[in-house]
Amino acid sequence: MIREDKEIPDKKMIYEIIEQNHICRLAFANGDEPYIVPVNYGYKDEKIYVHSALSGRKLEMIKANSRICFEISDSVEIVTSDVACGYTTKYRSAIGYGTAKLLTATEDKIISLNIIMKQHTGKSDWDFSSASLSKMLIIEITIDSVTGKNSGYKI
Repeated sequence: MIREDKEIPDKKMIYEIIEQNHICRLAFANGDEPYIVPVNYGYKDEKIYVHSALSGRKLEMIKANSRICFEISDSVEIVTSDVACGYTTKYRSAIGYGTAKLLTATEDKIISLNIIMKQHTGKSDWDFSSASLSKMLIIEITIDSVTGKNSGYKI
């Protein structure tokens, strides 16, 4: 990290950023064609879970290269100034790398969807229809490494 003064050295705090947010940006690479997409997600035990349709660009990219990069940020606040270069942004963020795996078994989908729902609602005992489950799969991302960055907030 170039700006070591902004680094969050405490892994617990980095994982709190991941646990407390709702939108994750996933970046994929396949040859010379990068792709990034914001998604809802759930986090548990150093894994990120994302639901997906059964086909689409995300899945094509994962099948070609299962390595991904992710970014999650919160507390974003623009700090204004009377001077152009005085403008800045306050934020906390987590950026990491991981390996994506596609989960297709019904039980895996139910467990993963409940992790996602808990992230967004605090409740983890949802029921899912067979029809809904048959039209989706889960992307499970095992986090290999993660760093955190803070600008303007006390840590």
